[in-house]
Amino acid sequence: MENASLYDRIGGEETLRTLTDRFYDFVFEHELIARLFKSDKDEIKEKQRLFLTQFLGGPGLYSEVYGHPRLRARHIPHPIGEEDAIAWLTCMDKAISTLTISDDLKKELFSRFPQSAMFMVNS
Repeated sequence: MENASLYDRIGGEETLRTLTDRFYDFVFEHELIARLFKSDKDEIKEKQRLFLTQFLGGPGLYSEVYGHPRLRARHIPHPIGEEDAIAWLTCMDKAISTLTISDDLKKELFSRFPQSAMFMVNS
């Protein structure tokens, strides 16, 4: 298991479904960033699950369905400030904290997000 992807080590699809469900529960209730997520909640969660699968070393599901992630380009239409990125990270941290994985895996999983979240800042 030492060479297994983070996706596999956290529990694969089942864990990512739990993570995305809990994450978006926090996001859609967050007073600062809920405005950034105006489309269908189930569609948003599914896209995120597909992306995270790929992002964490699992199958390239997002690319198979939607093409290259092009994260920054896909987020340009939405004004995202540094405080929005921090709020997003706070929601992700809260969601990760609810998972039934080791604290070391929680830390490793969360460590994957700050750089990407800050890269989305465009205003």
